[in-house]
Amino acid sequence: MLLKIHPENPQKRLLSQAVDILRNGGVIIYPTDTVYGLGCDVNSKKAIEQICRIKHLNPKKAEFSIICTDLSEVSNFTYPLSNEIFKMMKHSLPGPYTYILRANNKLPSSFRSNKKTIGVRIPDNNIALALAEMLGNPIISTSLNKFEDDIREYYTNPELIYERYENMVDAVIDGGPGGLEPSTVVDCTGDELEVVREGKGDIEL
Repeated sequence: MLLKIHPENPQKRLLSQAVDILRNGGVIIYPTDTVYGLGCDVNSKKAIEQICRIKHLNPKKAEFSIICTDLSEVSNFTYPLSNEIFKMMKHSLPGPYTYILRANNKLPSSFRSNKKTIGVRIPDNNIALALAEMLGNPIISTSLNKFEDDIREYYTNPELIYERYENMVDAVIDGGPGGLEPSTVVDCTGDELEVVREGKGDIEL
């Protein structure tokens, strides 16, 4: 299924279709403020395993992030944030950043496994945020990339994405052209902040 959703004013009817798919354990491809991503409901073990098959990953070792709607929702799944980290996240989000935080035990066991940390995203994308808000749960977030290539190349054309993945996922959301740069990843779990990956987000936070 290909759902063409307006990036600035997402149609509620089409969003509802995508959310129904997520609630029923489906996998979608959707736009973010960086690259297109594979996603599912964080509570769906079956869908998480399907994403791992698509990306050729071991479910026990896969490092996925979650998309939340705001910092209040983030706090439901992490240990309390320091004032420094909270201010940095408040200043930079929504935006093209993934923050690695210490996870509490409220994440579903099917997702948490032995993880003690969690990557968190609040993307500056109306479609992704609307999906997470309507679902009522975080959405798994992992970048869609051509895993068979030696260099990491991300798809930007949603119609081509659909042609390639229509038999692997339940829906592809066409929210306009995607980007080429992934998010900037910042590890907030140590004594000092560490930029793990430089991406679209400015590292001078």
